[in-house]
Amino acid sequence: MSSPATYRPSSVSGISGAAGRLMRLGALAIVGLVLLPLAALLATAAHGTGDLWPHILRNVLPVAITDTAMLVLGVGIIAGTIGTGTAWLVAVCRFPGRGLFEWALLLPLAIPTYIQAFVYVDAVHPLGPIPTAIRAALGMKSPRDLWLPEVRNIWGCILLLGFVLYPYVYLPARAAFLVQTASALDAARTLGHGATATFFRIALPLARPAIAVGVTLALMETVNDIGASEFLGVQTLTLSIYSTWLNRSSLPGAAQIALFMLVIMVGLVMLERWGRRHISHANVGNRARPPMRRELSAWAGATAFLACLVPVTLGFLVPAGHLVNAAYGRFMFRGLPETLLPEALNTALFAAIGTVLALGCGLLLAIAARTGTVRSLLLLRFAALGYAVPGTVLAVGLLVPLAGFDNLVSATVQSLGGPALGLIVSGSGAALIIAYVIRFLAIPVGALETGYEKVGMSLDMAARGLGEAPGGVVRRIHLPLLRPALGTAALLVFVDCMKELPATLMLRPLNFETLASQVYGEAARGSYEDGALAALVIVLVGLIPVILLARLSRPHAG
Repeated sequence: MSSPATYRPSSVSGISGAAGRLMRLGALAIVGLVLLPLAALLATAAHGTGDLWPHILRNVLPVAITDTAMLVLGVGIIAGTIGTGTAWLVAVCRFPGRGLFEWALLLPLAIPTYIQAFVYVDAVHPLGPIPTAIRAALGMKSPRDLWLPEVRNIWGCILLLGFVLYPYVYLPARAAFLVQTASALDAARTLGHGATATFFRIALPLARPAIAVGVTLALMETVNDIGASEFLGVQTLTLSIYSTWLNRSSLPGAAQIALFMLVIMVGLVMLERWGRRHISHANVGNRARPPMRRELSAWAGATAFLACLVPVTLGFLVPAGHLVNAAYGRFMFRGLPETLLPEALNTALFAAIGTVLALGCGLLLAIAARTGTVRSLLLLRFAALGYAVPGTVLAVGLLVPLAGFDNLVSATVQSLGGPALGLIVSGSGAALIIAYVIRFLAIPVGALETGYEKVGMSLDMAARGLGEAPGGVVRRIHLPLLRPALGTAALLVFVDCMKELPATLMLRPLNFETLASQVYGEAARGSYEDGALAALVIVLVGLIPVILLARLSRPHAG
């Protein structure tokens, strides 16, 4: 029998012969599916009439660009400040409630931005529970006696998104502060620097790349948002795409705006990649002694407690409490909505199908990239591009090629004497599932790529040397070892599919509602109580990955 060392890396990984060629073709097909909407977007935008772009440039883009730029700048400042500040307090300070806030600061991730806007528009209404409670506490009787700032404007949207998306900054910033060595911080204190100077001159510069990654992810979510911006009256680029397509019936116009928006997303992705590239330089001495937590005085501890309590309260406790109260009132008054169960089943079914397909595609790509060659690694990078494409842009890019495929199949069947089949893919919900797969394929790709780093090639070589078939290597060695990564990726993809709003609104079949589209519809009609139960279901399911993330991100000591 040949020595295991004679096997090429491709054959060791189970990628050899006809099976290997078929697997690589499948990987190329998946990457082609991810790139298809982007290519279609270019073609669709090019078919616009000559006066379309000047109209968009004159009447649509100025307001959309201004609002989007203000939103991105404001959210970046608020999310970056809150995420970095709370991460520093939790990572290096001791104060009452620190252990609780360590995981509680992640809770706003469980509530999608459109549900946050849905809640606050109802909660701060002059007759809503928050103004009513304040008037009762102050002895006021008329709603006119109390003035509260209007939430439905650009400033309200900035504050809301900032207090929801700061966990994207908190997680990498806390990890960066935890791995900074005590020697660097002790040296700063030895030289006479106090806590504030040590933070700004030592800790913050070292953690800057990780913070940049978190801020970039928060900004990508901001640009992708459609529900919060519409509910709060902010005309962003995402909302302009949606209104140009559906309200003005101009798909080429929507494609042209989408291309402009895609340029912004590419810039954000490049910034995120730059941050990841430099994270290793910020982690000084991973094996060195971690920083000792500083015991805060009573006043400083109380201030730190409030600094962590405010974002948790505004980002989770207030909206979650309002949802529970509104859902309970709706249930006691009229019972469960008749549509709730069908909508929940629709949501679970489509999310489950999208999750299974995304995991299958991610596994195929990860196995195909097992060789570690430049070509295989490029496949992984291209396959992960979908996460950077906002749902509205993805929907516009998918519509034309899928409709063309439907027309081709229907024409072929009719030419053979069969009936007209109509919209097979784009009208059946398959388009929405394809959008889910493309949008969230980066999650299983990233998880499996990380998981495969822990599966040494020696295991493959030993199994192949003992006569195990390529499929058996994957089935009996890879899959058991990758089970934790697969489980985590499946959970994250399923919940993201449940919460996805822009692509769902634009690609769902007629008379088909999910929990997300139902919440959006009720908010658009102003019947907030009727959408509270659907929103509460989304939040409860969204808590599961947040709890998992909190457990995985907790430091082992300290």
